[in-house]
Amino acid sequence: MTSLAAPAATYAEAKDVARRLVEARLAARPLAGIPGPLPDTLDQAYQIQDAAIALWPDEIAGWKVGRVPAAPGEEASSERLAGPIFRRQVRQATPGETPFPVLVGGFAAVEAEFVIRLGADAPAGKVDWSLDEAAALVAAWHIGVETAGSPMAEINAIGGVAVAGDFGNNAGVILGPEVPGWRERPLDSMACEVTIDGRRIGTGTAASIPGGPLESLVFLLGHCAGRGLPLRAGALVATGAATGVHDIVSGQSSVVSFGALGAIACRAEPARPFALGTLAP
Repeated sequence: MTSLAAPAATYAEAKDVARRLVEARLAARPLAGIPGPLPDTLDQAYQIQDAAIALWPDEIAGWKVGRVPAAPGEEASSERLAGPIFRRQVRQATPGETPFPVLVGGFAAVEAEFVIRLGADAPAGKVDWSLDEAAALVAAWHIGVETAGSPMAEINAIGGVAVAGDFGNNAGVILGPEVPGWRERPLDSMACEVTIDGRRIGTGTAASIPGGPLESLVFLLGHCAGRGLPLRAGALVATGAATGVHDIVSGQSSVVSFGALGAIACRAEPARPFALGTLAP
């Protein structure tokens, strides 16, 4: 693909990139690439994300944690990144197929996720966490589906800075039932698989997430505290793609099964523009 690299973004450039990304999402309009200079670092990408969060017309309900996409031919990175999940993009799984929007011409995927719901606030400013300290904040684990999405069809190929800048390549989460007894269950006993249009395309377990879902929470607690956004009670944390990231297009259906823990059926539908007009510069 054509290189989209450019000099590192200034803060003003980051705000402009954020505005263009948000406008594309709101208009359900695809983009050929990142609309401005490509950040050199994840810290610069989070400047874009912060500016985009300030523009987005909704409040944060939680966060997704993902792994930094690997370059072609390389093994998947163990480095994590984060992106916001907004309140109106949280859907409860329904008995039939739960519909979710995908931006036609952009990127869309489904991911099997173990979603953590917090029962207590994290102390502001606390950036170092142990697994036990993180677990003490947890109210419940749920089975779930991250509906990944971006106006940029090649977002993962562009790299982690594009993913981090554009809300972590997140477009919502479908929340399923709670996982009973999650504290006592071995990680490798919580299996999941993803099918799209009846074809099985990914399998895994909670142990497929590096260090397990709680390790993702440990990362996120420190990450968000460092950005001045400590996690609050009720926040949802999608802890990582347990079977991989599986591309999907409008009109396709997926079933994400967690065995005895339940299954979530969902269907991709074309995203509709938000009736909000153009954002102010």
